[in-house]
Amino acid sequence: MESIISATQTGRESVFATMMFAVLPIVKVFTMCFMGFLMATKYVNILQASGRKLLNGLVFTLLLPCLIFSQLGRAVTLEKMLQWWFIPFNVVLATISGSIIGLIVATIIRPPYPYFKFTIIHIGIGNIGNIPLVLIAALCQDKSNPFGDSEQCNKMGNAYISFGQWVGAIVLYTYVFQMLAPPPGGSFDSSAEPRLPTKAISKDAPPEQQALLASQEPETKDLDSSKRRKIMEILSLLYEKLKLKQILQPPIIASVLAMVIGVIPFLKHLIFTDDAPLFFFTDSCIILGEAMVPCILLALGGNLVDGPGTGSKKLGFRTTAAIVFGRLVLVPPVGLGIVTLADKLGFIPAGDKMFKFVLLLQHSMPTSVLSGAVANLRGCGREAAAVLFWVHIFAVFSMAGWIVLYLAILF
Repeated sequence: MESIISATQTGRESVFATMMFAVLPIVKVFTMCFMGFLMATKYVNILQASGRKLLNGLVFTLLLPCLIFSQLGRAVTLEKMLQWWFIPFNVVLATISGSIIGLIVATIIRPPYPYFKFTIIHIGIGNIGNIPLVLIAALCQDKSNPFGDSEQCNKMGNAYISFGQWVGAIVLYTYVFQMLAPPPGGSFDSSAEPRLPTKAISKDAPPEQQALLASQEPETKDLDSSKRRKIMEILSLLYEKLKLKQILQPPIIASVLAMVIGVIPFLKHLIFTDDAPLFFFTDSCIILGEAMVPCILLALGGNLVDGPGTGSKKLGFRTTAAIVFGRLVLVPPVGLGIVTLADKLGFIPAGDKMFKFVLLLQHSMPTSVLSGAVANLRGCGREAAAVLFWVHIFAVFSMAGWIVLYLAILF
């Protein structure tokens, strides 16, 4: 009887510890978001819209690249890159499986025109960067976390997450950009003002009807300048078609630089090791990177002060609820199946629980914030803002539940 009671108490303690480690990071995230929300309310009014925009820009342009560069560069080697091949592949699998679920949900609920593809994307594309980095930081900060040493936990978790971000950016600015294209011959905004008709002016019209600044035919240029102009036009067209400007964002550049420097021993010992001549640069990046988590959570909480806005009315309750349910409830179980199958096939490094945990997080996060930026470029930014508002509100509860399950499976 004593052994049975002892085993029962131990089991209860382990379940309670698992729930504590799963819920505490979410509570920390919620607390910091609430601080940002409080700072943006009319009663305090410190984080105004312009300030939140600057804070988002600072995080995306400086703090997040510094975190990625310092953490990924110190952890990566050529051997580890070969072992980590499944991380970017898992991002692609998450996009495919999520989009299939989004297609099924959109076929069932039939969202209002023209939001069919919009529904697929906002169910299929998850946040594989910012939110996982925040959760790993909150989880590893506790010295008694189940993954062991706090510094090593934080370092490897950030490295795994950063290693998959470059694939996510390519998916975002190619597949998502094309899927969110406005309907043929129209736009998402039905209230867009029509273009005013213009009337061609005849050359024989009286002087009062002539244009003040008559257009002149461009002067013919020599053959060399014409060829040079054509070459520049071709290069500009390729640059625009490949969306290189959108793909080569600061976090992606930081990831590529960290991988290139990390796999070359000479450069790694020059920059990333503790006794390196240029380690002061890496140390500065580490200090700046530590500010990423609080800044992005303050900005996220501040953005929630405006509510869902007018976008919810266009989508309707049924479509919005379906996107939230599909992204937070239907996608994670499929991801769990994918990761479990990959583990049985030997695609995941044996015994590396943090590796598997990061793979599971990639399937369980709310809709990507950057998809909202792409939607804004395509003319459906208000609808995307409404979806992101509700998804992040309910993600606080769904992420806690899924992390409890993942930790119970891993430990």
